[in-house]
Amino acid sequence: MLDLAADLVPLMDAGVPVAAVTVTAVVRSAPRGIGATLAVTRDARVIGSISGGCVESDAVMLGLDALRTGTVRRARFGFTADGTVTPIAAGLACGGAVDVVAYPLDADARPALDAARAGRAATLRLELDGEPLVLHRPAAARLIILGAGEHAAALCRVGAAAGFAVTVCDDWALLATRERFPEAAEVVVAAPHEYLATLDDPDERTAVCVLTHDERLDVPALRAALRLPVGFVGAMGARATVNRRAQLLRAAGVTDAELSRLHSPLGLDLGGSSPEETALSVIAEIVASRHSASARPLREGTGARLHGGATSRADEGAVFCGVRSA
Repeated sequence: MLDLAADLVPLMDAGVPVAAVTVTAVVRSAPRGIGATLAVTRDARVIGSISGGCVESDAVMLGLDALRTGTVRRARFGFTADGTVTPIAAGLACGGAVDVVAYPLDADARPALDAARAGRAATLRLELDGEPLVLHRPAAARLIILGAGEHAAALCRVGAAAGFAVTVCDDWALLATRERFPEAAEVVVAAPHEYLATLDDPDERTAVCVLTHDERLDVPALRAALRLPVGFVGAMGARATVNRRAQLLRAAGVTDAELSRLHSPLGLDLGGSSPEETALSVIAEIVASRHSASARPLREGTGARLHGGATSRADEGAVFCGVRSA
C-alpha cells in the first residue's frame, strides 16, 4: 500500500473515505505478491492493483463492503487446492490463489504514507481486529541527473514514474528550475562535481547520469561520481565523445578500474531517438544493471518466475505478517 501514497494522501486530506485490500498470502503463484494493495473509494474509484486484473472486481467489492460496514473483511481469491475456483471469486490466470484483507484506512496509516510519499523509508503497522499488519518500504532509489537540458527533463519524468527519487543538478539557474522539473524531488543549482561532493549517503541504489554535454563539467563530475559508492554511473554521448572523454578522464587521474564502471554511451539499444525514448532506454539500463539482468526479451528466457522478483512480496522490502487467511 505504501507505493500508493502519492494518490492516497490527497484523498485522506480531502476527507474521502478509502478502503485498502492487501494480499496477505500467495498460494502457488500470482501476478503480484504479498503486500500488493488495491485501494477503493466509496464512489468506486480504484487505485492500484492486487492481480493485474484477474480478481480486481472481487477485490473492489470486498473493499466497498469494508467501507460500508466499517469492518475488516477477509477472503481468498483464485483456485483451491483441487484446482476449482472459489465460489466468491474468479480464478487467477496463473492458477494460484491469494488471501486478502480489506480494511478502511484511518489516521493510523497517515505517518507511514507521508514518509513513503516523500521517498523516505516507511513502516506501516496496523492492528486489524487484533491481528497485526506490517508493511515495510525502503527509501526510494535515487537518480541524480547532472545537466538540465531536454533529455534531462524527459529522464526526470520517466525516472520519477519508475519510482526513483530524482535530483536534477545544473550550474545554470535558468535551466535548473522547479517549473522545468516538477517531478523532481530536488532541483539544485551548483557545479555538478561540487554537488556530488556534498552527498553524505550515496549507496548501491543510487544512480548518477551525466547529461551536461560539456567536457568542462563532464570530466570533473564523472571523476567524482566514479569514486562514490553508487551502483550506477552513466554518461550520454556519441562514441567519438565517449572515446575522447575516456582519454580526458585518464588524464585527470581516473584509473582503468574506475573507468570500467562507466556506462557510456548511456542506455540500451531500443532504437528510439526522442528524449522520451532515450530516457526509457536509460532507465531500462539502470534497472537491468541493478538486478544484474540480461535485458533480453522475456520470451527468450526459461523458468517459472518473470521479472526477477520473488512471489512472496509485492514491492521491494515489503513484508506482511500476522494476519489470518480466510
